Amino acid sequence: KRRQTALFSATMPKSVQSLATGLLRDSLRVEAAPTATTVEKVHQNVLFVPKDRKRALLGELMNDKAIERVLIFTRTKHGADRVAQHLNQRGIRSDTIHGNKAQNARERALLAFRSGNIRALVATDIAARGIDVDGVSHVINFDLPADPESYVHRIGRTARAGASGIALSFCDHGERAYLCNIEKTIRQSVPVIEDDPYHAADIANDIGQS
Repeated sequence: KRRQTALFSATMPKSVQSLATGLLRDSLRVEAAPTATTVEKVHQNVLFVPKDRKRALLGELMNDKAIERVLIFTRTKHGADRVAQHLNQRGIRSDTIHGNKAQNARERALLAFRSGNIRALVATDIAARGIDVDGVSHVINFDLPADPESYVHRIGRTARAGASGIALSFCDHGERAYLCNIEKTIRQSVPVIEDDPYHAADIANDIGQS
């Protein structure tokens, strides 16, 4: 009957805070860092690109060998499948993790990603919460998340264990408001790559020099 319950989270959205408060008695909140602090060693950039050009741009960017192990985030499960299919058609070994996949299929995909058998893992936010893989060189936000704190979770998958990492976000016209909310949450502006988004080779070169 006498016990202490402790809940831990990288972020604490209002919905989770309300749930915890309703379950706990005399709860106390302890913050080890300011809310939604992004990893200091993650180099962040955003690219403005039309929605119908995102897959083509991603495929061209993947020609850059510096993108060794990449986590790609989409907003929907079907979107993740389409992105992975596009990459595989281009000869880039990829798999997905999302809510429509059985647990054993998710585990196989994660094992293949961790071992280097696949270069890209495409995931949705719900399925990606438990992903902890060393050596993720890049995180690409194919779709910007509607919840800005999900952005913090996403880019935190790279630059782990003292390493540096790169987070690149694609932003179409309909996602501009999401970007504004993200910048308010992380309390900084995400630098924009100004190049023509169709010149993917130039973009990859700019990222490498940053």
